[in-house]
Amino acid sequence: MAFVTRQFVHPVSSSSTTLASVKKIIVKHVTGIGGGLMGSGIAQVAAATGHTVVLVDQRADILAKSKKGIEESLRKVAKKKSAEDPKAGDEFVVKTLSSTDAASVVHSTDLVVEAIVENLQLKNELFKRLDKFAAEHTISASNTSSLQITSIANVTTRQDRFAGPHFFNPVPMMKLVEVIKTPMTSQKTFESLVDFTKTLGKHPVSCKDTPGFVVNRLLVPYLMEAIRLYE
Repeated sequence: MAFVTRQFVHPVSSSSTTLASVKKIIVKHVTGIGGGLMGSGIAQVAAATGHTVVLVDQRADILAKSKKGIEESLRKVAKKKSAEDPKAGDEFVVKTLSSTDAASVVHSTDLVVEAIVENLQLKNELFKRLDKFAAEHTISASNTSSLQITSIANVTTRQDRFAGPHFFNPVPMMKLVEVIKTPMTSQKTFESLVDFTKTLGKHPVSCKDTPGFVVNRLLVPYLMEAIRLYE
């Protein structure tokens, strides 16, 4: 073996008696930050499952392109589900809104999912700003694949309502979602995110806030070993 890891993966069950008493937040309104591949993918699956979605990006051209792609994908999905009603996708399209100002759209959202560039300073600046405008119950989350969730949560006043649902590319196709819980993340927040990912048709697994989480922590050593074998 090239490496040894003590990281264990536990499929998440929201029916556990231990967790049954937790009063969870039902996520209906989602704000996605970042109109790139991952951000638009998360927005697409959320809209396709009946959530009200607002997609945010600083660049209007990227936002317009992403929104167009989402709407086209939703129409295709709707047509497959109901050949008799070619406009079936409209109910989803009208729920997929867009904005270039994140602070102006988070006042009533249930969940903010950030999927911007992997830069800790930029993520910290974003969440520090949104923390002032988001509703009291809002859950803040980062889709980062390489940065520590705790390091981002620490700049906010809602560490108990901060976690990391890590989706995989391409989001509409990949079923696995790592739900990262920090030492400060409340059980209510964790369970709310688990339920949210399940409504998207995903398979969530519980994960500690460790480097690489689960998949990348396993994948990177394998890739390194492949390079060593080639050399």
